[in-house]
Amino acid sequence: MKKFVLLTATVCFVLMMSAFALRAGAPLPKANPNALWQYITKTNPYKNWKPWPDHKGIQPGRAPHGPFHRVFVNDIALSSTNPPVKYGSIIVKENYNKKKQLKIITVMYKVKGYNPKDGDWFWAKYNLQGKAKPYGKPKGCIGCHGTRAKNDFIVLHEFK
Repeated sequence: MKKFVLLTATVCFVLMMSAFALRAGAPLPKANPNALWQYITKTNPYKNWKPWPDHKGIQPGRAPHGPFHRVFVNDIALSSTNPPVKYGSIIVKENYNKKKQLKIITVMYKVKGYNPKDGDWFWAKYNLQGKAKPYGKPKGCIGCHGTRAKNDFIVLHEFK
């Protein structure tokens, strides 16, 4: 009986660890708003990611993102020590209103060969149901973030 319990516990542990490894190591999505939303909300939920070390918690913001925001970055972005960040980097910004209610989610996703002229970033602005508009190469995103091209278009983090 003890061997059976030990074997069962071991099998359960291995299955749990395998499921975690599959989720964490899931292939990155294509530069597609629906695939990216699925990835950041189901496959590898951004809420489990960390912030930039110099930009934690809810912070004051400005247009077009709203008066408050909170930023999450995936492990690929966090492991990038200088610009440009590694391909596969994803930055998620939750955008809040004055009452600190979540209203919009904006995402930057670094995809090799997607848009070399503008840092290879795929951009998406999602409503809370996951519908993206605009997405791709929006002039507004690129225009604002382009002022930080030397920092790989990243506004809210300084590489040291």
